[in-house]
Amino acid sequence: MTWGLSHQESYYQPRTLEKHADSILALASVLWSISYYTSPLAMFYLYRKGYLTMSKVVPFSHYVGTMLLLLAGVACLRGIGRWTNPQYIQFITILEDSHRIGTPEIKKKLASYNFDFRSWPVDFRWDEVTSRSDSRGISLLRPEPKHRSAANGFLHAIKKLPCQIASYIVAHTFGRRMLYPGSVYLLQKAVMPMLLQGQARLVEEYNGKRAKLLACDGNEIDTMFVDRRESSEPHGKKLVICCEGNAGFYEVGCLPTPLDAGYSVLGWNHPGFAGSTVSPRVPGGGREPRSPGSQPPCSNHQPLLLSQSWGENPGVLAPSPPALTTRPYCPLRPRREPRSPGSQPPCSNHQTLLPSQTQERTQESWLPGGLVTRTVRQYLNLNNGEQLCRYQGPVLLVRRTKDEIITTTVPEDIMSNRGNDLLLKLLQHRYPKAMAEEGVQVVREWLEASNAVEEASVYSSYEVDEDWCLSVLSSYQAEHGGRFPWSVGEDMMPEGQRQLALFLARKHLQNFEATHCTPLPPPAFRLPWHL
Repeated sequence: MTWGLSHQESYYQPRTLEKHADSILALASVLWSISYYTSPLAMFYLYRKGYLTMSKVVPFSHYVGTMLLLLAGVACLRGIGRWTNPQYIQFITILEDSHRIGTPEIKKKLASYNFDFRSWPVDFRWDEVTSRSDSRGISLLRPEPKHRSAANGFLHAIKKLPCQIASYIVAHTFGRRMLYPGSVYLLQKAVMPMLLQGQARLVEEYNGKRAKLLACDGNEIDTMFVDRRESSEPHGKKLVICCEGNAGFYEVGCLPTPLDAGYSVLGWNHPGFAGSTVSPRVPGGGREPRSPGSQPPCSNHQPLLLSQSWGENPGVLAPSPPALTTRPYCPLRPRREPRSPGSQPPCSNHQTLLPSQTQERTQESWLPGGLVTRTVRQYLNLNNGEQLCRYQGPVLLVRRTKDEIITTTVPEDIMSNRGNDLLLKLLQHRYPKAMAEEGVQVVREWLEASNAVEEASVYSSYEVDEDWCLSVLSSYQAEHGGRFPWSVGEDMMPEGQRQLALFLARKHLQNFEATHCTPLPPPAFRLPWHL
């Protein structure tokens, strides 16, 4: 497909042979995907009916072989149809030149086409081999204590083996796809027209530049960069890196919010999502790919991160370690913003994935230790709270007060919103003395307010002196530096700790009265507070 960089260009029109052959192959691909996801049930059914015998399997394998030969013939016919089409020959010439020469002029021509992103040449790559050593994930739970006796340890390992096997199977089959629904082929096929329209809009209306980043683990990441450094926009020199949710794509994700607010924007798709290759990682630790050290936009930008955490969500203006910016090359200001599967901006950030997935009942279920707990701990770790605590810069959380997805009870129960736990964990890590028992209590009371009037009432009831709080924090920073955690509030009276805790909570959390899928309006997109 050509996006039309000039009025002479038009959409690619396949000829009859290619069109029909491509339809047959697309149908075969969908049928294969359905067969793949339903294969466990199909195998169980065939086994119960007695069809898994040699006398039945051999004839069936003949049918399968014949179908594969027919599909290979259809693929050859599609190839003939393409090679007899002058438009396709022109595209292939440009693609080969981009791999061989790779000049900006050739890449500009290539950008006018939409095609299988696996064939797109790598624009930026991760070349720092030493960075592999620190690309480990963060443990969701503390490791279980080892047994002193080698014999006891061996027996314990044997006892746990069935559970470990079950966890491995769950994580690498339906577990990964349940956690990352955006990586499921059928979902991508369903939303592909919207993805193409969104991609075309970013290229045509915002002059977006598509690029492929080769991560250190071999993943090829599909990105879209909108550069406004030379524009008249007052925020054009600030780069917002948008990280989508577990079923989100940059083509239809949270990019519009910072774009409409006048920022430069970098969007990217997670591994296995749309153009990004491979599948979401499950080897343990829930790692995300790290982007190339040669990140193009970072050189003259002041970056921000609009993060759509995995799972469900609130929001954050701040970089999250598993995201593209794990190893920042410029100062980053985090902001985490909630967002829903594949449509508008905001998605989710939990303190951990576990509480929302187990919801009281399944945590200690039908397997020793809990199948869900064990699987999440070992293979599907999304501990955003601990990851966020590793970040030293300013952070702004955006809490959706009517979110129906990331609450563990009902949307009306705002205290069950997982964003509360994320805020408390962040503040307790950064200001442990101010967030002692008194501080935590008043922050919880403030978080329980269901609207702006109640919030203001709680805030004013403790007579928070903002000038005094700023003075205390500024004095501590000047004397001890800015690296967290801070011991500010250690020698304070309970009244001072309460004021400081409320002040910090209000600076780190922004309420947005909306449900899960409502996009954050550009006027509400603001920078995190910092001294």
